[in-house]
Amino acid sequence: MTPCLQCSPSLSFELPEELAAAGPPERRGVPRDGVRMLVASAAEGLRHAHARDLPDALRPGDLAVLNTSETLPAALAGLTGDGEPVAVHLSTVLPGSGRTPSAALAATSSPWVVELRRSLPSGSEPSYADRSGAVITVAGRARVDVRRSHPAGAARSRLWVADVRTPRPLGEWLGQYGEPIRYSHIRGRWPISAYRTAYGDVPGSAEMPSAGRPLTTALIRRLRQRGVEVRSLVLHCGVSSLEGGDPPHAEWFSLPSSTAVAVNRARGQGRRVVAVGTTVVRALESAVDSSGGVQAGQGWTDLVITPDRGVAVVDGLLTGWHEPAASHLWMLAALAGSALLCDSYRSALEHGYRWHEFGDVHLLLP
Repeated sequence: MTPCLQCSPSLSFELPEELAAAGPPERRGVPRDGVRMLVASAAEGLRHAHARDLPDALRPGDLAVLNTSETLPAALAGLTGDGEPVAVHLSTVLPGSGRTPSAALAATSSPWVVELRRSLPSGSEPSYADRSGAVITVAGRARVDVRRSHPAGAARSRLWVADVRTPRPLGEWLGQYGEPIRYSHIRGRWPISAYRTAYGDVPGSAEMPSAGRPLTTALIRRLRQRGVEVRSLVLHCGVSSLEGGDPPHAEWFSLPSSTAVAVNRARGQGRRVVAVGTTVVRALESAVDSSGGVQAGQGWTDLVITPDRGVAVVDGLLTGWHEPAASHLWMLAALAGSALLCDSYRSALEHGYRWHEFGDVHLLLP
């Protein structure tokens, strides 16, 4: 049966519950690089493959850019002053506070944007209760002092500005008391290692930059053997549990000079730049200067990529499968065009591809 899918830059469709990946593929006996990969090319159409086939899907000379942000155990169980259990999800260090993520993780008090959720026996659910001024106590003698909604003045908010205070440096403390952020589609309690890529080494993401999860060290080595240049940058992901259609909030990124030089060189030589994850697209496109080149640097980006805005330096993208009306779909349409994107999603639904952080992947190429 052909799935009901309305084609536009922000696709509208119903995602069957059985297509939500409920746990790591390894629990099904499928290795990380064994998840399915739909290759969608404007020139060659659609092809079904697996993540391990990525080197064959790319060309010698292509430049693949990875996000080396490492996932934090960013979910905390807390109690309000009147004894109500709440889940606290750290999202990002407060933009504009003068704190970098690395500095905040090394401190015992720092301002964060957090999501506050109602605790349930089986997890948590969104909460829109007014939490202004709440003091939330957390295990290990830590506390979260809620200041205001985020953004300021929001009438109905899931995100809040809060001061997170811990008796030891936050990064160290999270290693003992934090848990991975988990949502209702997940069955079981998987360790933080399941929510990290094989190459992430800069702690700071609330949730995994999941497009890179299938890339094992062996697969990256095969990419290089194929003649694919591999470079990296950092963008720390905030929480993804926003309202459908909401744009992503500001996130911290760092683009090293070696990667900026590699991108500019590849562009100048007519080689393709392939981003591993929408986070990489956001970071690279945020670093484009007035001449169309990429400049090294770091800071906060609130860039939202749409078909009208377009992309300047990225040619291809390896990504996961995004929920209906997610803002990421605007970016995919900017890269691939609405027609190819619609064909891809229709095929993925028809062939039972799996969604979410432990799901299958989608390679978009020119």
